[in-house]
Amino acid sequence: MTRSHQSVTPSPVKAGRIERLVRWLDRVPYALLAIPLRIAVAVVFWNSAMTKLANWETALDLFRDEYKVPLLPPELAAYMAVSIELTTPVLLILGLATRPVAFVLLGMTTVIEIFVYPQAWPTHIQWVAMLLVLLCRGAGTWSVDHWLRKRWIG
Repeated sequence: MTRSHQSVTPSPVKAGRIERLVRWLDRVPYALLAIPLRIAVAVVFWNSAMTKLANWETALDLFRDEYKVPLLPPELAAYMAVSIELTTPVLLILGLATRPVAFVLLGMTTVIEIFVYPQAWPTHIQWVAMLLVLLCRGAGTWSVDHWLRKRWIG
């Protein structure tokens, strides 16, 4: 028995469709891509803050017994974490101070990865990927950052 082998090269029609699709995807503006990045990161950290605030004593116990962030007293670490988790999502949604916010959240993610949940690296690397894009490219044109930059710089 012999098998017929199909060519690996796509037909000219299929190649043309693929090329048009790639060109169309290349034209998607970064501003449109930045919005779900900002929302996704904001939701992660906002939900974490809401969990802590739902039962502050339990949150403090977690910082004392499980998280054990070095160099900081557990209570201070808890207050710092929830403060960051409450403010940065709002700023990300608005697209305000996006690069500094991304930098702060990259630092927080690094601390979480190294000292708290190193086994959660698959999740943390997703956060880092989104935050690196926001750090390097900013919030996009649909943001307060862009509006302020246009207003102040011209």
